[in-house]
Amino acid sequence: MSADLVRYSVSGNIADIMLDRPPVNALSMELIDALLAALARARDDDAVRAIVIGSTHKVFCAGLDLDIVRGRPGIETKKFLERLYFALNDTQYRMGKPTIAAIDGAVRAGGMTIAISCDMIIAGDGSTFGYPEIDVGLIPAIHFVQLPRLVGKHQAFGPLFLGEPFDAATAFRMGLLSEVVPKGTALERAREIARKLAAKSPIVMKIGRDAFMRAMDADFRRSVENAAESFALVATTEDCQEGLNAFVEKRTPNYKGR
Repeated sequence: MSADLVRYSVSGNIADIMLDRPPVNALSMELIDALLAALARARDDDAVRAIVIGSTHKVFCAGLDLDIVRGRPGIETKKFLERLYFALNDTQYRMGKPTIAAIDGAVRAGGMTIAISCDMIIAGDGSTFGYPEIDVGLIPAIHFVQLPRLVGKHQAFGPLFLGEPFDAATAFRMGLLSEVVPKGTALERAREIARKLAAKSPIVMKIGRDAFMRAMDADFRRSVENAAESFALVATTEDCQEGLNAFVEKRTPNYKGR
């Protein structure tokens, strides 16, 4: 696990996992692997009874590093998605301990994937959320699976296909967040909740959380596999590459419909 990308610490049965890839925690393969390693470390440590995932920066996570998709063959994109979609889901599914995302800033795209993978999301009232993928010629594929299950079809469609950011009050109203707290206090509130969860019987928590995850899972894995295929397919289109290049070059994309 790279200490340069993820900061890991344990205090009072609580593991803090802090994303640290300045300036905006853009998701690279290395960052995802460091996050997965930190989660596995917390899972395997009997002294850890709850986990908080946060950021050392103002932005929680701005989404994937566009170099993962821009000019790359679909097979390379799939390798990244296998880590972000499958490995993260599988690791969280088997954690046996509660995980809480603490957000006090912007979270977008793949950052939403990390946040939603947690059991609870605590957000400062100045936080913003969004799925901007469509504006650079991509699709927020996994969120076609996740978001409607959390907030319903009609609440999910607009954020996913308009690509517009929304605030913490809107996210809470939709049912996306567990709590909204004053700006700058999300991490401490998440730790406070984590301490309460850590005080429960660890074996009862594990059995109960495992049962909860099974009840929530249904056909999630198969749906995520379909989402990954769709993302990889979109990434190979001319319009996707044009959208990514236009974003990097700070110009309006010229889409051709292929």
